[in-house]
Amino acid sequence: MNSESNRFPGRDPIGRLMRKYAVPCIVSLLAGALYHIVDRIFIANAYCLGSSGSAANTVVFPMTVAALAPTVTAGDGCDAFVSSRLGQKMTSCARKNVENAAVLAAAVSLILPAHT
Repeated sequence: MNSESNRFPGRDPIGRLMRKYAVPCIVSLLAGALYHIVDRIFIANAYCLGSSGSAANTVVFPMTVAALAPTVTAGDGCDAFVSSRLGQKMTSCARKNVENAAVLAAAVSLILPAHT
Protein backbone atom coordinates (compact mmCIF):
# COMPACT_ATOMS: atom_id res chain seq x y z
CA MET A 1 0.00 0.00 0.00
CA ASN A 2 1.26 3.47 -0.86
CA SER A 3 2.34 5.42 2.23
CA GLU A 4 1.44 8.69 0.47
CA SER A 5 -2.26 7.75 0.43
CA ASN A 6 -2.23 7.00 4.18
CA ARG A 7 -0.93 10.39 5.27
CA PHE A 8 -2.87 12.23 7.94
CA PRO A 9 -4.70 15.17 6.29
CA GLY A 10 -3.68 17.57 9.08
CA ARG A 11 -0.09 17.47 7.86
CA ASP A 12 -0.86 18.63 4.32
CA PRO A 13 -0.85 22.30 3.29
CA ILE A 14 -4.24 24.05 3.39
CA GLY A 15 -4.26 24.71 -0.35
CA ARG A 16 -3.79 21.04 -1.16
CA LEU A 17 -6.52 20.05 1.28
CA MET A 18 -8.91 22.58 -0.25
CA ARG A 19 -8.30 21.18 -3.73
CA LYS A 20 -8.66 17.64 -2.49
CA TYR A 21 -11.87 18.07 -0.49
CA ALA A 22 -13.62 21.30 -1.51
CA VAL A 23 -13.34 21.09 -5.29
CA PRO A 24 -15.34 17.83 -5.61
CA CYS A 25 -18.01 19.33 -3.36
CA ILE A 26 -18.20 22.49 -5.45
CA VAL A 27 -18.42 20.45 -8.66
CA SER A 28 -21.29 18.38 -7.26
CA LEU A 29 -23.18 21.51 -6.18
CA LEU A 30 -22.70 23.05 -9.63
CA ALA A 31 -23.95 19.84 -11.24
CA GLY A 32 -27.07 19.96 -9.06
CA ALA A 33 -27.70 23.59 -9.98
CA LEU A 34 -27.22 22.82 -13.67
CA TYR A 35 -29.69 19.93 -13.36
CA HIS A 36 -32.25 22.30 -11.85
CA ILE A 37 -31.75 24.87 -14.62
CA VAL A 38 -32.08 22.28 -17.39
CA ASP A 39 -35.13 20.80 -15.67
CA ARG A 40 -36.81 24.21 -15.61
CA ILE A 41 -36.05 24.71 -19.31
CA PHE A 42 -37.63 21.38 -20.24
CA ILE A 43 -40.67 21.96 -18.05
CA ALA A 44 -41.22 25.48 -19.39
CA ASN A 45 -41.05 24.18 -22.97
CA ALA A 46 -43.42 21.25 -22.40
CA TYR A 47 -46.55 21.60 -24.49
CA CYS A 48 -49.01 20.54 -21.79
CA LEU A 49 -47.34 22.25 -18.78
CA GLY A 50 -46.15 25.67 -19.83
CA SER A 51 -46.01 28.32 -17.12
CA SER A 52 -47.94 26.15 -14.63
CA GLY A 53 -45.16 23.56 -14.62
CA SER A 54 -42.51 26.20 -14.22
CA ALA A 55 -44.43 27.79 -11.34
CA ALA A 56 -44.82 24.42 -9.64
CA ASN A 57 -41.11 23.76 -10.00
CA THR A 58 -40.37 27.20 -8.52
CA VAL A 59 -42.50 26.39 -5.47
CA VAL A 60 -41.26 22.85 -4.92
CA PHE A 61 -37.50 23.43 -5.32
CA PRO A 62 -37.05 25.54 -2.14
CA MET A 63 -39.11 22.99 -0.21
CA THR A 64 -36.81 20.24 -1.44
CA VAL A 65 -33.75 22.20 -0.32
CA ALA A 66 -35.38 22.88 3.07
CA ALA A 67 -36.08 19.18 3.50
CA LEU A 68 -32.56 18.23 2.47
CA ALA A 69 -30.75 20.75 4.70
CA PRO A 70 -31.37 19.19 8.16
CA THR A 71 -30.56 15.66 7.07
CA VAL A 72 -27.39 16.68 5.24
CA THR A 73 -26.35 18.75 8.26
CA ALA A 74 -26.90 15.82 10.60
CA GLY A 75 -25.14 13.46 8.22
CA ASP A 76 -22.09 15.67 7.76
CA GLY A 77 -21.82 16.33 11.48
CA CYS A 78 -22.16 12.63 12.17
CA ASP A 79 -19.45 11.83 9.64
CA ALA A 80 -16.98 14.20 11.25
CA PHE A 81 -17.77 13.08 14.78
CA VAL A 82 -17.67 9.37 13.96
CA SER A 83 -14.38 9.74 12.09
CA SER A 84 -12.91 11.51 15.08
CA ARG A 85 -14.16 8.90 17.55
CA LEU A 86 -13.03 5.97 15.41
CA GLY A 87 -9.60 7.57 15.19
CA GLN A 88 -9.57 7.69 18.99
CA LYS A 89 -10.64 4.00 19.12
CA MET A 90 -13.95 4.93 20.81
CA THR A 91 -16.20 2.66 18.76
CA SER A 92 -19.09 2.57 21.25
CA CYS A 93 -19.36 6.37 21.22
CA ALA A 94 -19.18 6.38 17.40
CA ARG A 95 -21.89 3.72 17.18
CA LYS A 96 -24.17 5.71 19.50
CA ASN A 97 -23.68 8.82 17.38
CA VAL A 98 -24.63 6.96 14.21
CA GLU A 99 -27.78 5.69 15.93
CA ASN A 100 -28.67 9.22 17.06
CA ALA A 101 -28.14 10.62 13.56
CA ALA A 102 -30.35 7.90 12.07
CA VAL A 103 -33.11 8.67 14.56
CA LEU A 104 -32.80 12.40 13.82
CA ALA A 105 -32.99 11.81 10.06
CA ALA A 106 -36.04 9.57 10.52
CA ALA A 107 -37.73 12.14 12.75
CA VAL A 108 -37.08 14.95 10.29
CA SER A 109 -38.38 12.84 7.40
CA LEU A 110 -41.61 12.24 9.32
CA ILE A 111 -42.11 15.71 10.81
CA LEU A 112 -41.24 17.88 7.82
CA PRO A 113 -43.84 16.45 5.38
CA ALA A 114 -46.50 16.66 8.09
CA HIS A 115 -45.59 20.29 8.71
CA THR A 116 -45.75 21.38 5.08
